[in-house]
Amino acid sequence: MLLSMEQIEIFPIPSPCKGVCEVNNRGYCKGCFRSREERFCWNKMTEQQKRMVVELCQRREKRVLAKQKADAQIVPESEMGQQDDLFKSDT
Repeated sequence: MLLSMEQIEIFPIPSPCKGVCEVNNRGYCKGCFRSREERFCWNKMTEQQKRMVVELCQRREKRVLAKQKADAQIVPESEMGQQDDLFKSDT
């Protein structure tokens, strides 16, 4: 017996909206990482399309978080300040 490549959905896929509704510099929502078109067309999408959008959003979020982590590890020299001398007396 051959199984169909398309999985039957038992439960509807809920909207990934997190109520943030603000876009980043690439045009994706900062809360759910959907594009404008993905947000506006959500209710017209098939379950398979919704699943694909959710997977894309998860990938986008991982990229954003990885970049934020990398950016946090790079501290500009101007922000580092000067290290205090432990052996210098203030008197």
